[in-house]
Amino acid sequence: MAHLDSWLALGVLASTAATDAVYVQFNSAVSSRRRVPAATWSSIWYLLSAFAVISYTKNWIYVLFAAIGSWIGAYISMTFLRRAKQTAGPKTT
Repeated sequence: MAHLDSWLALGVLASTAATDAVYVQFNSAVSSRRRVPAATWSSIWYLLSAFAVISYTKNWIYVLFAAIGSWIGAYISMTFLRRAKQTAGPKTT
């Protein structure tokens, strides 16, 4: 049986819980079509998911680029969703 680092296990548990909580907030902001909150939650979500980026690149600076890219992508997506809703107008039967 491999050695279990209790601090690492606790860190993984906490970061996973935080990541999922932020993901729920992100989806809520997207569903509400709120651009700035959606973009902000998206970048926080990527910051919490940074372990993968760090483990692949061995350089934490790329995490900042991931967070900034995430914010921009979510903001632009929300802008297009908002415009689509405005141009669609009310539905008539």
